[in-house]
Amino acid sequence: MEEVNEKLKNFLITSSTSGVELNCLASFRRHRQELQRNYLHYGTGKYQLILAFLICTIGKHYFSELFANEDLQKAFRPPESCNFCREVRDVSRLANVDPNEFELNYAYAGGPVIVSDATANWTATEYFDYWFFKDIYATYGKRKKAARCQFFPYQTGFRNIHEAFDLDPARVNYEPGTEPWYFGWSNCDPEILKILREHYGRPYFLPRGSENNAVDWVFMGGTGLGAHMHVDNVRLPSWQSQLKGSKEWILAPPPECYYSCNFLSVVVQTGDTIVLDTNKWYHKTNVLSGEISITVGAEYD
Repeated sequence: MEEVNEKLKNFLITSSTSGVELNCLASFRRHRQELQRNYLHYGTGKYQLILAFLICTIGKHYFSELFANEDLQKAFRPPESCNFCREVRDVSRLANVDPNEFELNYAYAGGPVIVSDATANWTATEYFDYWFFKDIYATYGKRKKAARCQFFPYQTGFRNIHEAFDLDPARVNYEPGTEPWYFGWSNCDPEILKILREHYGRPYFLPRGSENNAVDWVFMGGTGLGAHMHVDNVRLPSWQSQLKGSKEWILAPPPECYYSCNFLSVVVQTGDTIVLDTNKWYHKTNVLSGEISITVGAEYD
């Protein structure tokens, strides 16, 4: 039991949450204490009026925040069967794998697995960089469809993708004294997606009957940053290809599987493609020193 508690503690320490802050709960407790004092002072009838008022004001505010918070939604998700991770001791590495073999042994097992040669014929490894994306979004980024795509600023404070592509060259190049940056976004605009997919394709190893989601994701940034520990809320397993740079992935089983499954850590190098079910594995990424990290990925059915 102590070992499990220690895992949980370390997991929470390395996680990053957003939304409801702890001081909100303390504030709610103060309101409850005040409510009790009012009951003693005014009596039952006025207590009921005050209670109704608080439910309509304070309660509406706090509970709407609670249930809009992604991390708390995950806390109330149905428990996972631990079969997907029970026998996983490390991350398998494959190359030249047949799609039938991949489908049988890996595609829907939950992962994780790395395929090292999926990007061999992609020109994205040459063309994709900060300036390439900046030019595309300067041309197409103000379209309504592009504006509806998701954007993840992580620790940067960027409000949208246009701010992210408005950095001065010194910061882009990580010159001494500049702030680090890392962000991600979805490509849900068909015009932008068409341009990007000229430089990469559906990974060759995916099952022949499967299809990519119509939305692809890009994550980009430099040393020391990455995505906080989280679990996704998507429908399907996914792949993510490391086009430039390298990232460490830290994988944790869901809390109900701490007794049964291992925590994992693996480095995804340039050219590698990691495949896993990010709806089940909690995951955190760290960009390693060297080249700016650029990854692209999508779900598959």
